[in-house]
Amino acid sequence: MTTSPKRIVLAINPSASFGSRSATGPRVVEALLAEGHDVVALTELDFAALTASVRQALDAGGPAEADALVVVGGDGMVSLAVNATAETGIPFGIIPSGTGNDMARGLGIPLDSLDDALAFLRSALAAGARTIDAGRVHHADGTTWFGGVLSAGFDALVNERANRMSRPRGASRYVIALLAELVTLRARSYELTVDGVSSTVSASLIAVANNRSLGGGMMVTPDALIDDGYLDLFRVGALSRVRFLRLFPKVFSGSHTGLDIVDISRVSRVRIDADDVIAYADGERIGPLPVEVEVVAGALRILA
Repeated sequence: MTTSPKRIVLAINPSASFGSRSATGPRVVEALLAEGHDVVALTELDFAALTASVRQALDAGGPAEADALVVVGGDGMVSLAVNATAETGIPFGIIPSGTGNDMARGLGIPLDSLDDALAFLRSALAAGARTIDAGRVHHADGTTWFGGVLSAGFDALVNERANRMSRPRGASRYVIALLAELVTLRARSYELTVDGVSSTVSASLIAVANNRSLGGGMMVTPDALIDDGYLDLFRVGALSRVRFLRLFPKVFSGSHTGLDIVDISRVSRVRIDADDVIAYADGERIGPLPVEVEVVAGALRILA
């Protein structure tokens, strides 16, 4: 299947950890140019500057109008793409090159070979984008979109610690952060309003998922579908540290879902409130609770 030439905005995370970090971006540029595409390659010293550059490139009209956005990086770069393209109709693709790569994992994009990831992207460009859902978060500072998972419990505390760590690279950083936070593990009281029904619940972990995994392959909601028009609300009740350590390995296989302290339900909208909890979405900091999360069906077009 051949692909007609396209104008592609390529956003490169300079700190991406896929293979040789310094070579990944240029190799992607070279591959897309060799296939006849018009490539606008963007890289900046920090995430905020890169976000601004991407938005400017996507807003260009006329001959400079973009046909697609491709991001090189992990879930932080996916977050950039989701927030830049939601409800715009502009499709985005992913060359996984980060520490978690959970969105790429859920979409079936090859994680271990740049050549395979490029072949996957090439096929997706030829076949055309598919439509998937997104989560929209309303919070004190505005609105943020996510494609994967929003976390608002112990899992968010782990994210907070992991993002402050520079080492080690890869998914093991999340595991080390988790073990460090485990000493403070406790259930919290949450005020939830789920599709209009309010309740108070005690939970250790709580997340709202569009995708299946977070933290580099933790399958918190293994049956989640990214195009069913729903989000999956994931809750884990009060548990001891010992029981948590017994539960934790099950999360990587998804076999935790049958445990009596785990509850997963499909929802359209949920408001979450609790004291002293920071929400994260796709690994990026949202801010303190409360947040209100809703599914927006078909908000994203994805090259996968």
